[in-house]
Amino acid sequence: MTGGKHFVTDPKTLVRDSLHGLTLANPHLSFDEQQKVIFVKDLADLRKKQATLFCGGGSGHEPAHAGFVGHGMLTSAVSGHVFASPTSSQVLSCLRRVYSEEHGTLVVIKNYTGDVLNFGRAVERFKSERVNHGKPLPKVATVVVDDDVGVVNPNDDDEGGVGRRGLAGTVLVYKAAGACAAGGGSLEQVKANAEYVISHTFTIGCALNAASVPGTGLPRSLQDNEVEIGMGIHNEPGFETKELQPANVLIPSLVDHIVNSAQFKSVCSGTGRVLLMVNNLGATSNLEMGLVTKLAAEAVQARGFALDRTFTGTYMTGLAMPGVSISLLVLPEDGSERNSLLALIDQPAYCPGWINKSVVADAGSTDECAKGPVVQIKPEGDPAWEKAISEAYDNVVDVESQVTHLDQLMGDGDCGQVLLSGATAIREAAQNTQLPLNDPPAALASISSIVEDAMGGTSGIIYCLFLDGLAQQLSHLNANDNGSLTPKLWGKAMLGALDTLYQYTTARPGHRTLIDALHPFAQLLAETGDLSAALDAASKGADATADMQPKRGRAVYVQQKERSADAGAVGLVAVLKGIVKSLQ
Repeated sequence: MTGGKHFVTDPKTLVRDSLHGLTLANPHLSFDEQQKVIFVKDLADLRKKQATLFCGGGSGHEPAHAGFVGHGMLTSAVSGHVFASPTSSQVLSCLRRVYSEEHGTLVVIKNYTGDVLNFGRAVERFKSERVNHGKPLPKVATVVVDDDVGVVNPNDDDEGGVGRRGLAGTVLVYKAAGACAAGGGSLEQVKANAEYVISHTFTIGCALNAASVPGTGLPRSLQDNEVEIGMGIHNEPGFETKELQPANVLIPSLVDHIVNSAQFKSVCSGTGRVLLMVNNLGATSNLEMGLVTKLAAEAVQARGFALDRTFTGTYMTGLAMPGVSISLLVLPEDGSERNSLLALIDQPAYCPGWINKSVVADAGSTDECAKGPVVQIKPEGDPAWEKAISEAYDNVVDVESQVTHLDQLMGDGDCGQVLLSGATAIREAAQNTQLPLNDPPAALASISSIVEDAMGGTSGIIYCLFLDGLAQQLSHLNANDNGSLTPKLWGKAMLGALDTLYQYTTARPGHRTLIDALHPFAQLLAETGDLSAALDAASKGADATADMQPKRGRAVYVQQKERSADAGAVGLVAVLKGIVKSLQ
């Protein structure tokens, strides 16, 4: 869960410092530090060519709003303190700066009381000062975004009320209106596009916890097993706190809440064509965002809606809130109108917060190439191999807890379980006669594939590379049947396999890895053919790692607190002991 720690010099200057950093990274932007206004650097020319538009609000929702300033979206954005509306004087300064005498200006307002009042007063002040100076009323239009369907005030009526909150759907308003303005649309057309998106976009969010505010901390906390549905981007309470469900249950329920809402049904009867936006509220990993996007898209389509566009990313946050919001924009039924709106959405925008989609023609399937050549394998059992695999498995079971403990001292603690997972998968394949055990190179190649699927991690790939190399060496030595194999030949092949492995790792004997057990085993076996002596050398090599300074692997970064052998080397010796035992 998100705690109360932040990268902060002074909470009072955080907003200005952050906006200054934004301009450093985006040279197309300029910054009015006093009024906390971000605007396009070529504003003086731009407002002569097109209608301009701006928005703003409290900080803490980045990239909204300043991150969407650029050609094709907002002309400017004005920022208040964290979670607090900018003052009407700030908004007025921004309006004065961006106002287009010839084409007019659209003011986009999120539906929060402070924003509506401060932006509204700024517009009225602007009108008054123009008239008082003998100028005609300015061509200024306003729209208020209220896409939230998570928390709807039951006391609102036909005469008005607090209304629904402005959430991530606001960004789609920027996109459609900004693209229209950039394309030469009149103020009336820009406003009309904004109003369509506003009236046809519906959003709901959920969060695993509230967000910590710099200088203040967490206002409240949810339990580890709770999720809040409808939590606002300023930590406002949602409409339901409940037990956290699996994502494949939770996310479809959010889609259901949208499509079953009275607001959604008022513009979409039954099915239709929609645009989906999945928004990261600030602290959800990209890995989880991919899952949420998949589940949301599947849920939308399963409910009979055609999904014309899908957007996913960080658009409007609540600082580092661990949560997501889902927005659906109902597209026009008329095909021409729908294509016009989608063209505005698809038009590139040049600002840090919006990711333009790449359009690439499908050049056909490459699936067959990805599969590689077909390898014909005829599974067949072999008593000697099956016994060796079984003995090795039993030994791994016996040492798993020891290997896990050793890895906990110097690593991430998964080495024992990973090794056992691989040994289990190999034993099951042998028991089910799924391996070509009569063909040593093919058997090793098959075991390598099983290890890759079952083990993972660094130790898994090291085993795979070694087994791949071993299979190649046996083929090179024409050892294609079990009768042709001798201990010395195995040793020679193992040394060759080590050469293969050494092409991809710098680990060598003395570096405190499983190589310290594997190398002496292979070398002595190749020289003498004595399995017991080779095993003894491997055991001594593993024991010697207790006195070595780690030079490879995760242990390099961990301070050694007690004398202990390398977990990988100990695990490998267990495997080798089982194999040697089966052959004696």
